[in-house]
Amino acid sequence: MRTQGTPSAKLTTVAVFPQNSFLENLAVRADGSILVTEILQKQLWYVPPAAAVPAEPVPVHTFDQFTMGIVETEPDVFYINTSDPFTAHESFLHRLDLRHWTPGDPARAEDVLKFDVSAGGLNGSCLLAPAVIVLADSLAGLIWRVDLPADGAKATARVWLQHDSLAYLPGGPQVLDLVPQQPGVNGVRYAARTHYLYYTSTGQKLFMRVPVDPRTHDPAGAPEFVAGGTMADDFCLDEDADVAYVTTHRQNTIDRVPLQPGRRGARQIVAGDPFDEQLVGPSSAAWGRRPGDYGRIVYVTTDGGLVAPPPDGTVRPPKILRAELPAANTHE
Repeated sequence: MRTQGTPSAKLTTVAVFPQNSFLENLAVRADGSILVTEILQKQLWYVPPAAAVPAEPVPVHTFDQFTMGIVETEPDVFYINTSDPFTAHESFLHRLDLRHWTPGDPARAEDVLKFDVSAGGLNGSCLLAPAVIVLADSLAGLIWRVDLPADGAKATARVWLQHDSLAYLPGGPQVLDLVPQQPGVNGVRYAARTHYLYYTSTGQKLFMRVPVDPRTHDPAGAPEFVAGGTMADDFCLDEDADVAYVTTHRQNTIDRVPLQPGRRGARQIVAGDPFDEQLVGPSSAAWGRRPGDYGRIVYVTTDGGLVAPPPDGTVRPPKILRAELPAANTHE
């Protein structure tokens, strides 16, 4: 339930995608446009920074596998991870340089890394340092580290973290006859000021953190419980207010959660309670890039209930939403 007195976020539909699209992750570019990964059609999409909404999405590139995480390592250079965990049992990292790209033109994605056979199903990703990416592996129960060479050539990968909290829960019903309904580690985000990597573990209903050595960018201690009780998917961090905004994919909410373990009022629902027709299947979140957006304006992907249909059983069109968040009380 919503904490009494917690105001609601204002939601606006930014873009509507084809029915039965499974929107996964997103990256907001400096000009306000958005790149969105879509799993089932294995595509990357572009949403223009339209003055009027909703805007019309444009396909950018089609990959050979489920298209999952996306991270910007330098202005307009993106790394996208893809996986085929059920047939070919392969996972890749691709580099996409959009510095001279015009929407509607072909975009060339370069393979920079093929993961070894211990990779299961890659999911969310983020930067630890300018040339260091970490990636959640929802099926293998791992977090990978990828080091990028300065010249954009082949990257190298190794296991960054292995822990019981990362494991997925087998044996549940299947989603779309493809993926386990209870993935393990899902979203990852780095708090650069305090040197903690935060992560969700969806099936185990965990929101966790692990300290990071700022010199080596490796774990500097054991994972620590922050919050739990919801099937958290992805999130974004507000280090000014010391909170995270967490999407609960199957529970149709955006939650505000303190970043410090043991804080009172661990979950405040800022959108989705009561049920909101726009917010069906929220999967990922990223801050806007315009001045003043950080901590206030977040963009959210939804799948329209494709994974977990809403109470009436009707799957809605998947969307990108703009959420104007209520101010966080930093003294709770």
